[in-house]
Amino acid sequence: MNKLNNSIVQRTNIFLSLDQQLYTGYFNPQDPAPIYKRQLSHEFEQYIMNCIRPARREATFLYKISYTCDVDKQYAEPLLFAIRRHFAEKKKVVYSSFEKFKRRTYLLLFMSLAIVMACQGLAPLILDRKYQHSGLTNGLDVFSWVILWRPIDKLIFHWNPFLKDISIAERLEKAEINLIQIPN
Repeated sequence: MNKLNNSIVQRTNIFLSLDQQLYTGYFNPQDPAPIYKRQLSHEFEQYIMNCIRPARREATFLYKISYTCDVDKQYAEPLLFAIRRHFAEKKKVVYSSFEKFKRRTYLLLFMSLAIVMACQGLAPLILDRKYQHSGLTNGLDVFSWVILWRPIDKLIFHWNPFLKDISIAERLEKAEINLIQIPN
């Protein structure tokens, strides 16, 4: 049973409607751009994020777009293009912040290592041999651990949310579409 659950890829459906009253709420009302280039409204983005909240990490997303007539159907492609463009831009922003995070954390780690090496390297030169195993050297050891703790902790544990957000934006950008006609 467990093997069967692991082999099935979870699919999360995001239900959208091309009804004119709902459709206009999908976009930012102040954006004068053509439909396919408009910014998504904050409420619509929150709706999509709430739809995918229970999804697993390996889940695929599917936009199920319903329409009642062929006039409404023509808006499906511009809507999907706007959604894909929105999440492609969001992925770029998250990826650039991830790169900034890595750059800053590695810089902090190397600066911390330089300080530790300076302290540990200069202590034997400055102190006499009889004071090398005193409280000062033990204090330098503790200081070394404390100064290295934060960058190592950030590099090990704090990168995962960035990768999760990049993965979600990429899957939302590349999600499939399924058009469903609802009879009147």
